[in-house]
Amino acid sequence: MASYAIFGGAGGVGSALARKLTSNGHEVHLIGRTEDSLSELAEEIGASYAVADATDCDAVEQAIGQGPDSLDGMAYAVGTIDLKPLRRVTAEDMRHAFDVNVIGALNAARASRERMGKDSAMVLFSSVAAQKGFQNHTAIASAKGALEALTRQLAAEYAPKTRVNAIALSLTDTPLASAVLKSDAMRDGIAKSHALHRLGQPEDPAALARFLLSEESSWMTGTILNVDGGRTALA
Repeated sequence: MASYAIFGGAGGVGSALARKLTSNGHEVHLIGRTEDSLSELAEEIGASYAVADATDCDAVEQAIGQGPDSLDGMAYAVGTIDLKPLRRVTAEDMRHAFDVNVIGALNAARASRERMGKDSAMVLFSSVAAQKGFQNHTAIASAKGALEALTRQLAAEYAPKTRVNAIALSLTDTPLASAVLKSDAMRDGIAKSHALHRLGQPEDPAALARFLLSEESSWMTGTILNVDGGRTALA
């Protein structure tokens, strides 16, 4: 049995990953900001949990300390979706996106690695917006671009002990995306902008994340893998 920490553990992708890992008999420690959601999921799947804001370095270290003494892996399934025209993007919008997506990931990586042994792994989550230009995506595209650079840097710093990879998503049907998917017409239009004509489901990236955390991906590090319905390559 392996032990994993999942930041954003009660979110759409985080909870899907947690269920996949516990169904395989692994130990999971959920970390997030909302205790009610965390405690409900933890009880359902037999996980431990801790409440913390990932942008708070001290809180992250305390939250990791409430989990298993040793970790085999960590997933940072935390992000933002703040879409607006470039002319309306403020410095505060940019800081918030970087704090949550980049600083939070760095905090999680540093705190988790202290408890990781040999052949451990980390998975971060990016966006196809970091690779393609989309209108209204300035803050998130910039932050996720930095996250992809951070992924490669962590992979270099932590090799050979710990592997670090990232998954770049297109729009996935999660609570975080609910504001973007607020009507059937919007859902249908966005789905058809993908080659596979559907929105991503949380289980799609969670399946890849489970693989990247496992020994089956033991010769992979520093990679950015797209789970995007063909949006990057074909749309």
